Amino acid sequence: MNTLKSSELILNPDGSIYHLNLLPEDIADTIIFVGDPDRVPLVSKHFDRIELKKHKREFCTHTGFIGKKRITVLSTGIGEDNIDIVLTELDALANIDFKTRTVKKDFKQLKIIRLGTSGVLRESMPLDSLLISSYAMSFSGLLYYYDWQPNENEKALQIMCQEQFKALPTASMLYVASGGQNVISQFESLATKGITLTCNGFYGPQRRCVRAPLIDVDIFGIASDITFENCHITNLEMETSAIYGLSRLLGHEACSMSAIVANRALQTFSKNPEQTIEHMIELVFERI
Repeated sequence: MNTLKSSELILNPDGSIYHLNLLPEDIADTIIFVGDPDRVPLVSKHFDRIELKKHKREFCTHTGFIGKKRITVLSTGIGEDNIDIVLTELDALANIDFKTRTVKKDFKQLKIIRLGTSGVLRESMPLDSLLISSYAMSFSGLLYYYDWQPNENEKALQIMCQEQFKALPTASMLYVASGGQNVISQFESLATKGITLTCNGFYGPQRRCVRAPLIDVDIFGIASDITFENCHITNLEMETSAIYGLSRLLGHEACSMSAIVANRALQTFSKNPEQTIEHMIELVFERI
């Protein structure tokens, strides 16, 4: 059995995993992702009791109970690069024996639910609504550092999008990942389903021009013309494709739900995003 070297599986002096600062017993099998550390207590306030609070860097973790159900809520920070850290370390917490540095014989599957915010591309999608990502696509190329094998539907959507976005310099790095159908089915009646464009930046990659000039490629226009399985490319955010792809590579189930706080087509923003986020959290806890 292969032993993971100290340079590959990095542990802190107290035995916790390097970035998250967590021990294996600190996490539940059901994990809620939020981006902002300040949003973690907005979720954990719904717990009947909290047994653990830890915070290191942008990674804030609360674990507690709703009734007999144990749940962890964890802030990932922003972007796919952070998801690469968070999901790899969570999987290690669940499936690596830290004492022997070897993979455990019995695999533990995690259920991951992202509760985030997003902007939509289509005029018809109202502010303060909820959206579940059936697929997510990204131009970052993150999954190509792994032995990523897209399934038939992912490959079909990837080929379609690469052709449509061929004017974009990063089109060849595009990948598509689908969510876990079991966990999506648990929440899909709460929200509209769509295809998410995961962007590796907030400004230029999402066509926000402040001072630095943008390339002359109509990303939004191209995206609005793409339809797959009766779903449109509906929204922009910065983590879902990595959550979906890495979760499947590692054998976990993931669902991404977004509160719609911006409409990029209408150039409008929610007047009360906090209320929309709170509503999303309450609905998810009714089903969890």
